[in-house]
Amino acid sequence: MSFTHIPETQYTLTAIRAQGAGGQNVNKVSSAIHLRFDIHASSLSDWLKTRLLHLKDHRINADGVLVLKAQQYRTQEANKRDAVQRLHEIVNAANQVKPMRYATRPTRSSTQRRLESKTQRGHIKQLRGKIAAD
Repeated sequence: MSFTHIPETQYTLTAIRAQGAGGQNVNKVSSAIHLRFDIHASSLSDWLKTRLLHLKDHRINADGVLVLKAQQYRTQEANKRDAVQRLHEIVNAANQVKPMRYATRPTRSSTQRRLESKTQRGHIKQLRGKIAAD
């Protein structure tokens, strides 16, 4: 796994007010974080930029800017760490190349075992029927 590190100068962090319950503190403290990462202007390789831009992710807008909102924690610092970690996870996931899948067929003996078990099961069910009266 190749880990791609993104310098702090390539993304912007903005403090905003968090949504949801928080009591009296929610209207005073900007503890949530908006992280904006411009994919086109980043120092990532062209191949990785293309992979990121072709992701079906609603957080990437039409201008090629990845916007993350972190508001899970009560403190601004924890939300900053969370947003940066999620950014790295998204970029590193796009950097992974999955191996090619190829179609396989079941072996002849496994097919035969399956058909024999189906026949045996059908025979057991057939024995459950009503007994004919003479």
